[in-house]
Amino acid sequence: MAWNKEETLHRSEMQALQLARLQDTVAYVYTHNSHYHRQFEKLGLKPEDIRSLADLKLLPFTTKQDLRDHYPFDLFSAPRDEIVEYHATSGTTGKPIAVGYTRKDLDVWSEAMGRTFTGGGIGKGDVVQNIFGYGLFTGGLGAHYGAIRVGAGVVPISGGNSNKQIMLMEDFGTTALTSTPSFLMHLHEVGEEMGINFKQLKLKRALCGAEPWSESMRESIQEKYGISVCDIYGLSEITGPGVAFECHEERNGLHINEDFFYPEIIDPQSGEILPEGEEGELVFTTILKFGQPLLRYRTRDLSRLNYAPCSCGRTLVRMARVTGRSDDMLIIRGVNVFPSQIEAVILKREGVSPHYMVIVERKGTLDSLRVKVEVTEEFMIKAAADILKGDEFDILEDVTAVRRKKKNLQQDIKDIIGISVDIDLVPPGSIARSEGKAKRVEDRRPK
Repeated sequence: MAWNKEETLHRSEMQALQLARLQDTVAYVYTHNSHYHRQFEKLGLKPEDIRSLADLKLLPFTTKQDLRDHYPFDLFSAPRDEIVEYHATSGTTGKPIAVGYTRKDLDVWSEAMGRTFTGGGIGKGDVVQNIFGYGLFTGGLGAHYGAIRVGAGVVPISGGNSNKQIMLMEDFGTTALTSTPSFLMHLHEVGEEMGINFKQLKLKRALCGAEPWSESMRESIQEKYGISVCDIYGLSEITGPGVAFECHEERNGLHINEDFFYPEIIDPQSGEILPEGEEGELVFTTILKFGQPLLRYRTRDLSRLNYAPCSCGRTLVRMARVTGRSDDMLIIRGVNVFPSQIEAVILKREGVSPHYMVIVERKGTLDSLRVKVEVTEEFMIKAAADILKGDEFDILEDVTAVRRKKKNLQQDIKDIIGISVDIDLVPPGSIARSEGKAKRVEDRRPK
């Protein structure tokens, strides 16, 4: 069941709404934002030149570098006294990105998250344990607003505190979780050590996002917790979580709140708009935002669009799960490689855990990939119970089961990505855990 009627509009009605909002947004930023005004002047554009949705291609792209260059507030279009909430990225790769919201923006964000929670089958009567981080990260408050919007109760615990997370699930009767998928995998490990059977708790559903993850990881979380898991998508630059969401009925693509965030798919190299169904870089124009509206923002996320109505009744365009980022893509000996491709292979193999690290190195003039993968306790016991001493795991190199496991993983990964990799099987717990977004790549190539 949809949260509101805008999710089920006929395509012609949606396009009429989008055009009206796009034209209003273009006129607004032209008048209120000096950066966009200059861009329009360079291109010889006026707001009245946008007469149809097809004219969107005339507008300039906005990049993350633009946001960094205009840090902190030069890309705000609303006056500072109308900004009622601020967020920012971590800034680990340069200057951070500041995000500002007016009261109207918070209403739109809450509405988008209301649709997200309803789509995930969460509503009044549910107890939502919100594990997304609060603070400058948009995930925590975004999920908080959405849960309240649909009438659910919120446990605002934020990230970390694994033991307390599990205690509150038991004591508060938590029925739904919002979290990064990697943290739920970590949390299950902690629970197993505590003797917790998550399937005996009241948990029913989870909304996961904030990092690329595979269908195999979804299946693993669902099996471990005995719950239904929906994917959600968002980014701070556009609004935070709530840009797109899966419906629990079908889970066949993420419904984009396209009356708020107009999507395009472009070729990452040429910038040309690609036909429906082709994979490329996802671009968004905010068409109902006032504090910091953005035109044609390049997300660097790779996806594709499907405009066919969903069996759940929603007519919102659907985006495929993000397969990776064009700027996170590894190019190894001319081959494009995404960590999510390797993860999908690992999660389908018995005897290894979902904890891995992709290490990129340069040997001579050639780049190479090495994948460290943790084996399970059961595999260790079965393979080397009679010879394993403490943490001296290297001796397992001579065990037939280990050689076979490495060979199978190498072949499976090569079949997917097209190049050979080295495999290091390591003991359980030896790869660092993350309570936020999981780090999957260590690039050791000379800069």
